[in-house]
Amino acid sequence: MEERLQKILARAGFGSRRACEELIRQGRVQVNGQTARIGQRADPDRDLITVDGKPLRLRRRHTYVVLNKPVGVLSDEGDGSGRLPAARELVPLPGHLFPVGRLDLRSEGLLLLTDDGELANRLTHPRYAHEREYLVLVEGEPDQATLERWREGVFLDGRPTAPAQVTIVEKAQRMTWLRVILREGRKRQIRRVAAMLGHPVLRLIRVRIGTLRLGDLRPGEWRTLTVEELRELRSILNETQTGARNDSCNT
Repeated sequence: MEERLQKILARAGFGSRRACEELIRQGRVQVNGQTARIGQRADPDRDLITVDGKPLRLRRRHTYVVLNKPVGVLSDEGDGSGRLPAARELVPLPGHLFPVGRLDLRSEGLLLLTDDGELANRLTHPRYAHEREYLVLVEGEPDQATLERWREGVFLDGRPTAPAQVTIVEKAQRMTWLRVILREGRKRQIRRVAAMLGHPVLRLIRVRIGTLRLGDLRPGEWRTLTVEELRELRSILNETQTGARNDSCNT
């Protein structure tokens, strides 16, 4: 059965669909000896698909790892210079594992590494709006008016941010721990919004993506997902696939 090429590549462990589209744009993918194009369809059982000249091998079983990314570690592979450690280097497992939902260099916490491109797409695509929860230490003590502005949304890059859940967890001397729950993930969004509101971020820890929680992992520690966690993640796939079918029927 023919499928879009980026979906096949995602299933083979080359990243999210958007990352796979970039591979195609770079001319690194061929189908039956011809350079592939965006939107092209192929049958992995019939067509010869290669990436960088190597035949595609579809994975039948995927790997799912939760890592507590430390500060100073890159989420992705970086620029190849080797000057900074990458999260993938902390997980000594074989295969091409990539991060689901990146964290910047100064941020820490939950990072899901997997070779399941379809799941990565479902968890990170804005269309599905899965919750991401953070513990955030900011300068000062935000008052209720400031928290309300954050909750309702502020203008960032010319458009408003989506409503967020922002609550106070603990107050310290001239600092405050906040719990922030988002359903969107613009680049450095929490840091930028907090700075706009006059309370720069001192520390940022992601503790949850959807149903998946960081738990008691220490910085740099990792573990494979439990059977129950996998079941919950697969239910996300089923729900979003059902939603996508319903959307197509309503348009």
